[in-house]
Amino acid sequence: MENIADVVWTGPWWKNAGIRKLNICIALVLATSAINGYDSSVLNGIQIIPDWQKFFGDPSEQTRGLMVAAQTFGALVGLPIAPWLSDGFGRRKALALGSAIMCGGVILQAMSTGVSHFIASRVMVGLGLCFATNSAPLLVTELAYPTQRAPITALYNSSWYIGSIISAWTTYATLKTLSGSDWSWRIPSILQAVPSFFQVILLFFIPESPRWLVAKGRDGEAIAVLAKYHANNRERDPLVYFTYGQIREALSIERDVSKASSYASLFKTPGNRRRMRIVLAIGFFSQWSGNGLVSYYIGDVFKGVGVTDPGTVSMINGALQVWNFFVAITAALLVDKIGRRPLFLTSNTSMLVTFGMWTLATALFQTRSDRSAANAVIGIIPLFYLSYSIAYTPMLVAYTVEILPFGIRARGFALMNLTICIGITTNQFVNPIALKALEWKYYLVYLAFLAFELVYVFLFLIETKGKTLEETAAIFDGQQQIDNIANVGHDAVTQSRHRYAFQHKSNDVELSLSRHNSMVPTIVTERDDSDWRPMSADTNFSNKEQMKYNRHSPDPTW
Repeated sequence: MENIADVVWTGPWWKNAGIRKLNICIALVLATSAINGYDSSVLNGIQIIPDWQKFFGDPSEQTRGLMVAAQTFGALVGLPIAPWLSDGFGRRKALALGSAIMCGGVILQAMSTGVSHFIASRVMVGLGLCFATNSAPLLVTELAYPTQRAPITALYNSSWYIGSIISAWTTYATLKTLSGSDWSWRIPSILQAVPSFFQVILLFFIPESPRWLVAKGRDGEAIAVLAKYHANNRERDPLVYFTYGQIREALSIERDVSKASSYASLFKTPGNRRRMRIVLAIGFFSQWSGNGLVSYYIGDVFKGVGVTDPGTVSMINGALQVWNFFVAITAALLVDKIGRRPLFLTSNTSMLVTFGMWTLATALFQTRSDRSAANAVIGIIPLFYLSYSIAYTPMLVAYTVEILPFGIRARGFALMNLTICIGITTNQFVNPIALKALEWKYYLVYLAFLAFELVYVFLFLIETKGKTLEETAAIFDGQQQIDNIANVGHDAVTQSRHRYAFQHKSNDVELSLSRHNSMVPTIVTERDDSDWRPMSADTNFSNKEQMKYNRHSPDPTW
């Protein structure tokens, strides 16, 4: 049986002009994750700067918790709206809107005059990030070339560290060169607006998701996108037939299962409940594995082992981001070779071990003032993040969007982000207070939860390696649905390789498509074979056109 491996480009991607153009477009979308990483880390970094602390009157733990969590409040406000924007107006427009809001938010943050002003700007940034980070990974996974989809989508979340690295070293540089000036913390804030500004301008030069276009009845535009970027403008290429056919079949199956998409539909079917059981869990696990201690309160963590010099803490923070980026990128490139389940199990097991070592070393320092134990913590934290970044950095977003079918992808991803927001919020509020009150004993809470995570992942996580996006999304609905989608792809490729038959009819295009037959459209035109030209991107399927698929026709015409 024909499958995706039989029709894809097998050479280096940089030697294929269409894939090169596609990956340049995707790189602009990947910048969204880097912007998110910059935003998360800039607040961590500027808290270390004495001028920031002085400007805001040495805020208490409670006030600092509110300032840090304000971005999450903005995200929570935007969460119900983000899927509606992504599904209703398209992935590109939702991303552009989010980037524009972020630009405004970071400028307000850089101009802050007090705590209230700063909190308001952080809420605005969170709202923009919510819109952008809901649509960006959907666009990446729905646009990517089939053989690159998994690693490129895994690179999306891994790109978080690009922004994090820039942020960490920017704050280190301003701390060293602008000490005594408010610009030591205002400049890192201003720089965040630059990539968002360019995104707003350039996003409309990249293609829209072909899945979204087909769902909106704009099939001609979807075919044109697939042909241009996946097949170098060859609309009759077997890969175009294969991908388009599977998209149509998957959307048809989804409509049969659920006539309307809503948040309730996320839990209506057994397959969806199995999906959400994983999606919600890994979203919460990503924030409650102990990583939030260093991500948001690195100063408090190192203070707990006697490292208090701002320059030293800032330098360690910068080096840690570089290390995390290296690990995450390596893991992202291994996703299709190793598989999702082995990566998650390895990650959770090693996190449990390294966090146990971290807890023990911190306890020894705080109870016995053992300096060697403090030094051990500094060495163990990179090992813990190595463990975390094996799976949770590259696969959190990639695994979520690939197991959710198109109809619920935006809403399911938004709900996963809600669990992340809940995890972040509790971390941001609880961590500084609990660390001060319980010291090393607070680490035992995370240690127990890490043990629970490992058992949960072992019991419920399902492997998805080696399947197309549509086949992966159907895994949770049973073998029959997977076979239906796979058979359609096979039939589409088989028929695309037949001789094209053209019949003299009228100037109008006759479209025949059927959900129960072949997913290859038959278009009969008055041109003969020698004068064949591909269907234009302006040709769209509407309710006025007759649509059917003829699986038994030996000579389909595109």
